[in-house]
Amino acid sequence: MLEGKTAIVTGGSRGIGLAVAQAMLAEGASVVISGTDQGRLRDAQRQLETTAPGRVASMAADVRSTPDVARLVGTAVDRFAGLDILINNAAFGGLVNVASMDEATWQKVIDTNLTGVYRCCHEAIPHMKARGGGWIINISSLAGKNSFVGGAAYCASKAGLNAFAEVLMLELRHEGIRVSTVMPGSVRTGFSPGGDAPGTEWKLAPEDVAEVVIDLLRHPSRSLPSAVEIRPSQPPKK
Repeated sequence: MLEGKTAIVTGGSRGIGLAVAQAMLAEGASVVISGTDQGRLRDAQRQLETTAPGRVASMAADVRSTPDVARLVGTAVDRFAGLDILINNAAFGGLVNVASMDEATWQKVIDTNLTGVYRCCHEAIPHMKARGGGWIINISSLAGKNSFVGGAAYCASKAGLNAFAEVLMLELRHEGIRVSTVMPGSVRTGFSPGGDAPGTEWKLAPEDVAEVVIDLLRHPSRSLPSAVEIRPSQPPKK
Protein backbone atom coordinates (compact mmCIF):
# COMPACT_ATOMS: atom_id res chain seq x y z
CA MET A 1 0.00 0.00 0.00
CA LEU A 2 2.81 2.45 0.85
CA GLU A 3 5.46 1.32 -1.60
CA GLY A 4 7.50 4.30 -2.78
CA LYS A 5 6.30 6.50 0.07
CA THR A 6 8.57 8.13 2.66
CA ALA A 7 7.48 8.81 6.22
CA ILE A 8 8.89 10.56 9.27
CA VAL A 9 7.86 9.41 12.75
CA THR A 10 8.90 11.70 15.59
CA GLY A 11 9.29 9.98 18.92
CA GLY A 12 9.78 6.80 16.92
CA SER A 13 12.17 4.84 19.12
CA ARG A 14 9.55 3.26 21.41
CA GLY A 15 5.87 2.99 22.28
CA ILE A 16 3.33 4.31 19.80
CA GLY A 17 5.96 5.78 17.48
CA LEU A 18 7.85 2.52 17.13
CA ALA A 19 4.63 0.59 16.52
CA VAL A 20 3.57 3.07 13.82
CA ALA A 21 6.99 2.82 12.15
CA GLN A 22 6.76 -0.99 12.15
CA ALA A 23 3.29 -0.91 10.67
CA MET A 24 4.24 1.49 7.86
CA LEU A 25 7.34 -0.53 7.00
CA ALA A 26 5.15 -3.63 6.75
CA GLU A 27 3.09 -1.74 4.15
CA GLY A 28 6.18 -0.95 2.09
CA ALA A 29 7.08 2.59 3.17
CA SER A 30 10.56 3.91 3.90
CA VAL A 31 10.67 5.43 7.38
CA VAL A 32 12.87 7.87 9.27
CA ILE A 33 12.44 7.77 13.05
CA SER A 34 13.60 10.50 15.39
CA GLY A 35 13.99 10.98 19.11
CA THR A 36 16.33 12.48 21.66
CA ASP A 37 17.92 9.28 23.03
CA GLN A 38 20.61 8.08 20.62
CA GLY A 39 20.87 4.67 22.28
CA ARG A 40 17.15 3.96 21.99
CA LEU A 41 17.17 5.15 18.39
CA ARG A 42 20.03 2.85 17.53
CA ASP A 43 18.26 -0.13 19.11
CA ALA A 44 14.99 0.74 17.38
CA GLN A 45 16.66 1.06 13.98
CA ARG A 46 18.30 -2.35 14.39
CA GLN A 47 14.94 -3.86 15.31
CA LEU A 48 13.15 -2.28 12.36
CA GLU A 49 15.87 -3.20 9.88
CA THR A 50 15.45 -6.91 10.60
CA THR A 51 12.25 -6.85 8.53
CA ALA A 52 12.89 -3.83 6.29
CA PRO A 53 16.59 -3.57 5.41
CA GLY A 54 17.46 -0.44 3.47
CA ARG A 55 14.18 1.29 4.24
CA VAL A 56 14.93 2.62 7.74
CA ALA A 57 16.90 5.62 8.95
CA SER A 58 17.12 7.26 12.35
CA MET A 59 18.22 10.66 13.55
CA ALA A 60 18.64 12.20 16.98
CA ALA A 61 16.46 15.31 16.77
CA ASP A 62 14.59 17.38 19.33
CA VAL A 63 11.36 18.87 17.98
CA ARG A 64 11.99 21.86 20.27
CA SER A 65 14.90 22.79 18.01
CA THR A 66 14.19 24.37 14.63
CA PRO A 67 17.62 23.38 13.23
CA ASP A 68 17.09 19.78 14.39
CA VAL A 69 13.71 19.62 12.66
CA ALA A 70 15.18 21.07 9.46
CA ARG A 71 17.92 18.42 9.51
CA LEU A 72 15.37 15.68 10.16
CA VAL A 73 13.21 16.60 7.19
CA GLY A 74 16.28 17.13 5.04
CA THR A 75 17.57 13.68 5.97
CA ALA A 76 14.31 12.04 4.90
CA VAL A 77 14.18 13.94 1.61
CA ASP A 78 17.83 13.29 0.78
CA ARG A 79 17.85 9.63 1.82
CA PHE A 80 14.57 8.58 0.23
CA ALA A 81 14.03 11.27 -2.44
CA GLY A 82 11.01 13.00 -0.95
CA LEU A 83 8.52 13.12 1.89
CA ASP A 84 4.92 11.91 1.83
CA ILE A 85 3.87 11.22 5.43
CA LEU A 86 4.56 12.99 8.71
CA ILE A 87 3.57 11.35 11.98
CA ASN A 88 3.83 13.88 14.81
CA ASN A 89 4.19 11.61 17.81
CA ALA A 90 6.94 13.14 20.00
CA ALA A 91 5.51 14.17 23.36
CA PHE A 92 6.43 15.04 26.93
CA GLY A 93 4.14 14.56 29.94
CA GLY A 94 5.29 16.89 32.70
CA LEU A 95 2.47 15.63 34.90
CA VAL A 96 2.51 17.82 38.02
CA ASN A 97 0.06 20.14 39.77
CA VAL A 98 0.21 23.79 38.71
CA ALA A 99 1.25 24.98 42.18
CA SER A 100 4.28 22.68 42.06
CA MET A 101 5.17 23.14 38.39
CA ASP A 102 8.16 25.25 37.47
CA GLU A 103 8.08 27.33 34.32
CA ALA A 104 10.71 25.20 32.61
CA THR A 105 8.41 22.16 32.81
CA TRP A 106 5.48 24.12 31.41
CA GLN A 107 7.63 25.40 28.54
CA LYS A 108 9.00 21.93 27.74
CA VAL A 109 5.52 20.41 27.52
CA ILE A 110 4.11 23.16 25.31
CA ASP A 111 7.22 23.41 23.15
CA THR A 112 7.36 19.63 22.57
CA ASN A 113 3.69 18.76 22.21
CA LEU A 114 2.43 21.85 20.38
CA THR A 115 5.17 24.11 19.00
CA GLY A 116 7.22 21.07 17.99
CA VAL A 117 4.34 19.92 15.80
CA TYR A 118 4.18 23.35 14.17
CA ARG A 119 7.93 23.18 13.44
CA CYS A 120 7.67 19.73 11.84
CA CYS A 121 4.64 20.69 9.74
CA HIS A 122 6.15 23.99 8.64
CA GLU A 123 9.28 22.22 7.44
CA ALA A 124 7.49 19.25 5.83
CA ILE A 125 4.66 20.98 3.95
CA PRO A 126 6.74 22.39 1.04
CA HIS A 127 8.13 18.91 0.32
CA MET A 128 4.64 17.37 0.36
CA LYS A 129 3.39 20.07 -1.99
CA ALA A 130 6.26 19.20 -4.32
CA ARG A 131 5.05 15.59 -4.31
CA GLY A 132 1.49 16.64 -5.09
CA GLY A 133 0.07 15.72 -1.68
CA GLY A 134 0.64 13.74 1.48
CA TRP A 135 -0.56 12.94 4.97
CA ILE A 136 0.07 14.64 8.30
CA ILE A 137 -1.15 12.57 11.23
CA ASN A 138 -0.90 14.03 14.71
CA ILE A 139 -0.92 11.71 17.70
CA SER A 140 -2.84 13.72 20.25
CA SER A 141 -4.75 12.40 23.27
CA LEU A 142 -8.20 12.28 24.79
CA ALA A 143 -6.54 14.39 27.49
CA GLY A 144 -7.07 17.29 25.10
CA LYS A 145 -10.79 16.93 25.81
CA ASN A 146 -10.87 15.26 29.23
CA SER A 147 -8.91 17.09 31.92
CA PHE A 148 -7.34 15.44 34.97
CA VAL A 149 -5.51 16.58 38.07
CA GLY A 150 -1.81 17.10 37.40
CA GLY A 151 -2.33 17.40 33.67
CA ALA A 152 -2.61 21.17 33.23
CA ALA A 153 0.30 21.55 30.81
CA TYR A 154 -0.28 18.24 29.06
CA CYS A 155 -4.03 18.72 28.61
CA ALA A 156 -3.51 22.30 27.42
CA SER A 157 -0.88 21.19 24.90
CA LYS A 158 -3.12 18.48 23.47
CA ALA A 159 -6.16 20.75 23.32
CA GLY A 160 -4.00 23.26 21.45
CA LEU A 161 -2.76 20.51 19.14
CA ASN A 162 -6.33 19.50 18.32
CA ALA A 163 -7.21 23.08 17.38
CA PHE A 164 -3.97 23.56 15.41
CA ALA A 165 -4.60 20.36 13.47
CA GLU A 166 -8.15 21.35 12.58
CA VAL A 167 -6.97 24.66 11.14
CA LEU A 168 -4.13 22.93 9.28
CA MET A 169 -6.61 20.48 7.79
CA LEU A 170 -8.67 23.34 6.41
CA GLU A 171 -5.61 25.11 5.03
CA LEU A 172 -4.14 22.08 3.25
CA ARG A 173 -7.08 20.00 2.05
CA HIS A 174 -7.07 21.61 -1.43
CA GLU A 175 -3.32 21.03 -1.73
CA GLY A 176 -3.84 17.27 -1.62
CA ILE A 177 -2.39 17.10 1.90
CA ARG A 178 -4.72 15.40 4.34
CA VAL A 179 -4.44 16.16 8.05
CA SER A 180 -5.85 13.93 10.74
CA THR A 181 -5.62 13.75 14.51
CA VAL A 182 -5.62 10.48 16.44
CA MET A 183 -6.69 10.83 20.06
CA PRO A 184 -5.94 7.71 22.11
CA GLY A 185 -7.06 7.15 25.66
CA SER A 186 -4.85 5.16 28.04
CA VAL A 187 -2.07 3.33 26.19
CA ARG A 188 0.13 0.67 27.77
CA THR A 189 3.57 2.25 27.34
CA GLY A 190 6.30 3.64 29.58
CA PHE A 191 5.28 7.21 28.72
CA SER A 192 3.99 7.80 32.23
CA PRO A 193 5.27 6.13 35.44
CA GLY A 194 3.65 2.72 35.84
CA GLY A 195 1.93 3.05 32.49
CA ASP A 196 2.87 -0.49 31.46
CA ALA A 197 2.98 -2.12 34.90
CA PRO A 198 1.30 -5.49 35.60
CA GLY A 199 -2.43 -5.04 35.87
CA THR A 200 -2.63 -2.49 33.05
CA GLU A 201 -3.42 -5.02 30.34
CA TRP A 202 -6.84 -3.38 29.90
CA LYS A 203 -5.17 -0.38 28.25
CA LEU A 204 -4.72 0.08 24.54
CA ALA A 205 -1.59 -1.43 23.03
CA PRO A 206 0.66 0.78 20.88
CA GLU A 207 -0.18 -1.52 17.99
CA ASP A 208 -3.86 -0.57 18.35
CA VAL A 209 -2.98 3.06 17.67
CA ALA A 210 -0.71 2.04 14.79
CA GLU A 211 -3.60 0.14 13.22
CA VAL A 212 -5.71 3.31 13.27
CA VAL A 213 -2.88 5.20 11.52
CA ILE A 214 -2.66 2.55 8.81
CA ASP A 215 -6.44 2.61 8.39
CA LEU A 216 -6.24 6.38 7.81
CA LEU A 217 -3.51 6.01 5.23
CA ARG A 218 -5.65 3.44 3.38
CA HIS A 219 -8.55 5.85 2.88
CA PRO A 220 -9.19 6.88 -0.72
CA SER A 221 -8.19 10.41 -1.68
CA ARG A 222 -11.82 11.59 -1.60
CA SER A 223 -12.08 10.70 2.10
CA LEU A 224 -10.72 12.62 5.08
CA PRO A 225 -11.36 11.25 8.58
CA SER A 226 -10.00 14.37 10.26
CA ALA A 227 -10.19 13.16 13.88
CA VAL A 228 -10.33 9.70 15.42
CA GLU A 229 -10.89 8.86 19.08
CA ILE A 230 -9.71 5.48 20.32
CA ARG A 231 -10.10 4.25 23.89
CA PRO A 232 -9.90 1.00 25.85
CA SER A 233 -13.10 -0.98 25.35
CA GLN A 234 -13.29 -2.19 28.96
CA PRO A 235 -11.46 0.08 31.43
CA PRO A 236 -11.78 -0.67 35.14
CA LYS A 237 -15.17 0.27 36.56
CA LYS A 238 -15.13 3.20 38.97
